[in-house]
Order: sequence, then structure tokens, then C-alpha cells
Amino acid sequence: MESQNITPSSPKDENIITNKELSIWEALLPILILVGMLFYNVFYAFGDDALSGSNQFILLLGAAVAAIVGFFNKVSYKQMMEEIAKNVKSTTGALLILLMVGSLAGTWLISGIIPTMIYYGLQILNPTIFLAACVIICAIISIATGSSWTTSATVGIALIGIGDTLGISLGMTAGAVISGAYFGDKMSPLSDTTNLAPAMAGGDLFSHIKYMTYTTVPTIIITLIVFIIIGLTIDTSGTPEISGQLKAIDEAFNISPWLFIVPVLVIGLIIKKTPPLIALLAGTLLGAIAAIIAQPTIILQIAGSTEFNFNSIYIGVMKAITVDTAVETSSTELNDLFSSGGMAGMLGTIWLIVCAMVFGGVMDAIGALARISKALLSLFDSVFGLFASTALSCVILNATASDQYLAIVVPGRMYAKAFKDKGLAPENLSRTLEDTGTVTSVLIPYNTCGAYQSGVLGVPVADYAIYAIFNWLSFFVTLFFAAFRIKIKQLAQD
Repeated sequence: MESQNITPSSPKDENIITNKELSIWEALLPILILVGMLFYNVFYAFGDDALSGSNQFILLLGAAVAAIVGFFNKVSYKQMMEEIAKNVKSTTGALLILLMVGSLAGTWLISGIIPTMIYYGLQILNPTIFLAACVIICAIISIATGSSWTTSATVGIALIGIGDTLGISLGMTAGAVISGAYFGDKMSPLSDTTNLAPAMAGGDLFSHIKYMTYTTVPTIIITLIVFIIIGLTIDTSGTPEISGQLKAIDEAFNISPWLFIVPVLVIGLIIKKTPPLIALLAGTLLGAIAAIIAQPTIILQIAGSTEFNFNSIYIGVMKAITVDTAVETSSTELNDLFSSGGMAGMLGTIWLIVCAMVFGGVMDAIGALARISKALLSLFDSVFGLFASTALSCVILNATASDQYLAIVVPGRMYAKAFKDKGLAPENLSRTLEDTGTVTSVLIPYNTCGAYQSGVLGVPVADYAIYAIFNWLSFFVTLFFAAFRIKIKQLAQD
């Protein structure tokens, strides 16, 4: 997944709605209009500010178009609203996680945890090895936690800060973070999508993971090689003289390796399978305690007080958790870096996800999602065509349903029989679902995954998409294996 580590509803509860009266062109019409409106809005009207609200409203307009198509095909308003409610409800955990990530980022800033990570990271990592190191670090954390979302919200934020200070493009750093996080997420038995994919295909979890290594390991190796080459060729003649930045951090914060205790405890909680909301809340509260102990001056600055007492502590910590906060240093570069939007900073992303779920809910209610998948299946007859159809279905559903769970569930249930009829083992389907459904979700701005990663890392999807090498390369590698019949497992003969 992304992965939220939120258990999706049981596969038996997933209702894929079909509508025999809906034509393929009627199913595609809302998508075509939506893409056209989004294209104009982003490239001709608002640019990077499109996510501030206009894209959200366009998703609602796309839902309105889909609803009109539904009315003409005898789908009731009540049924559409029920599917919208179901979709929005399914994101409840994700929305709460986003709020908690905002609060955690606020307390980890004022406590000096993030500045401390950056302070020591600047001394260890240099531009040549930085991007490859980001991939490896995030992969390890994500395998251990089973969550790319948690990885981005903890070490990912710190790595973005280090990369920015080193003068490396934010898009490059975010792409490296996401590549490593999604590799680990895919290969971790703790990840929900890693469990969901074989459940949909009718396979076994550990057989699924073993079979994924055939495509996933070569993909991550290529990704690492590319980032190593980028590191070697990037303009490091401008490698910043970091003494000024280190001094500025040291002057503004009380830097101590003891502050690493907090992120270590949070990662430990997640490894112990603590629900992510509880782990993030614990991280927020531990960050607040660390701020009280290590950074009393900063708390007073944020609270606008001169006396360190309960009231000033309460105001300072609550501001960091809920609203915009910033810590000024003697470095203008760091002033931009050491700021947090708190929970309020996540509201734009939450707004985007809700609107995307409205569009996906209507598309599901009118039967468009099932109709598109069925049309794709009918286009291909060969084994490679079956793999290609599945892969395209996953990508299209990520773009239309705006949720990677549906991008796994719908194709998984639609194509399971087709794979069996071709004499192919379920591992082929489950691997393809992960290679093309799980990882491409983060490349779509209004998908729950794309919106989350962009919001948490503070980097637009358009900036990091090309550098999320593992995510888009996985799509082509799985099709390459299918085309040349590499590791295509056959059903066991009775």
C-alpha cells in the first residue's frame, strides 16, 4: 500500500457494482471530462496552487458528470449517495492519520527532534550517496513497519530537510523516499495491501511475497543504480558549506542525540503492530514532553510568553500541534525548513481525499468501474494481454476510484477466473496487482496515496513523480516478465 496499515473491509464485503445498460463510452465519459478539466486547471489556470481548492471542486464536478450518466442509466440518487458514504467512511482511518501526522510534525519540530536528525544527517550524508541512502533507509524502515505512510511521516520528513539543506532537489529526495518506502511496504508481511492482493487472487501470503521478489528486487536494484548515477553526476561543486547551517541549528535548538529516543520508540511501537493512530498519538505526546524538557525557550517563543509555566507550555504545545508554527534561525534557508502546519496544514489534503472519494463512489455506483475493467479484459486474448489488461485496469482504477484498495480489489475479483482459465497460478495475478496497483497510486495527485505523500513531504506529485523510479518502473518490469514468460507460474496439475 501507501500503506496506511489500516485493515480494509473483508473481500467478501466488497461490492463491485455492474450495470448492463452502461456502455463503455458512458463509463469513460466522466473520466475524459475530469482529465480535461484537471489538465486545464493545473496547466493553464492555477498551476501549483491547484491543490488549494480548485482541483477539489473539479473532482466534485466530475462526480456530477458521472451522476448524470447514472441517472440516464437508471441508477438512483440514493444508491449513489450510499456508495459515496461507503467510500468516505473507508478513508476515516486515513484522514485521522493525516491529522495525527500534522500534530506529530509540529511537536517533533519544536522539540528539536527533526532539527537534530537534520543536524547529524548533514554530517553523515553527502550529495553523492544521499539519494541512494534515502532509498535504503526508507526500505528498511518500511519493511519493519509495513507502512510507507509511517515511513514518510517520520524519517521521510527528516530526509527531505537534509536534502534541502544539501541543495538537492526536493523532488529527487521525495522520489527516493517514496521508492524505498514502497519497496519495503510491498515486501513486508505486515502491510495491508501485501495481505489484500493474495486474498483477492486466491493465493497465499508468503508465496505471494516470494513470487514478488522476482520483479521487485530487479526493480529496486535498477532504482538504486539510477540514484547512484544521479548522485555522481549531480552538481556537487555547489556542495554547501554546512558549518553555517550547523551553527544556526545549534544556536536555535538544544541539539542532543537523546532526542532520537522518541522516533526510536515510535518505530518500535509500529514494529510491535501497535495501531498507527495510537503510535502517532504517542509520538506526538512524546514529542511534546521532549519539547518541554529540551526546548523551553522555543515553547515560550511560540506561546508569546516570557514566563515558563503551565499556561505557556499548554499554549505553545497546542499551537505546534494544531496550527502553523515556525522557529527562526540565523539561516534564511533553515527558516523556510523549520516550519510546520500542524493539524491545520493537513486540511487541504483531507479535503482533496474526500472529494476524490465522492468521484470514486459515484463511478462505482453507476457501474463504470466494472464496465471499464470488463472492456479491458475483452480486448486481450493472449497471456501477455491478460497481464497487460490487469495492469491497465489497476492504473485506471487508481485514477478513477482514487483509492488503491479498489485498484486491487476490483481487478483482483474481475480477473481471478481469467487467470485460472489460462492455467496461471494466483501468484501471477497477486504480483501484478501489487506491481501496478499498489505502487502507482502515489503517482496520482488526487489518489489517497498521492495526496497523502504530497501533503506529508510537502512536495507536489508533479515534482517527485519522475523520481519515484521504483513506482513507475514496477509497471514496466512486470509487463516485461509477462511478455518474455519469465517466472510465470502455472497452476499445479491435479
